Amino acid sequence: MPLWQIYHPYGTLEDDASKQAFAQDITTMYTEMGLPAFYVVVQFFKMNDDNVFVGGTLRKSDQTPFVRIVINHIAIHVPDVDALYHRATSRIDQVVKPHVTDKGYDFEYHIDETERRLWKLNGMIPPPFKSQAEQLWAKENRAITYDGAYPPTLEVSSSSG
Repeated sequence: MPLWQIYHPYGTLEDDASKQAFAQDITTMYTEMGLPAFYVVVQFFKMNDDNVFVGGTLRKSDQTPFVRIVINHIAIHVPDVDALYHRATSRIDQVVKPHVTDKGYDFEYHIDETERRLWKLNGMIPPPFKSQAEQLWAKENRAITYDGAYPPTLEVSSSSG
């Protein structure tokens, strides 16, 4: 799943229409890659002026708004190739542009990539990327039990001292 956590000051990204448009553009980026829409989670966090420090200095409300975006990728990862990293960040720049850049806000983002094997949805292991099961999840826009969704339970032994 892609998880976007968007930290923004009061007065920015406040109305539902702005948040909906941003979340939809983010979701479209991933569905164009073949991911189910419900994999994409976007969370907006309003930050009080007295809670944001940049470079150790309080970011005041009379300064250019600062937006911080934390992105976590789990469903798919960018291969370790500089050109592909550049392509991925350029695509994210395009998504951010109308919602943050074009408004003149200062911003920063980073992407973490979590090991897919440590991810579950409703207790199920998500199906392999672009598999028939994942395509069904995309079509239905929800997690559906499939063969292999629940791995066999492993016994964990404890050693007695």
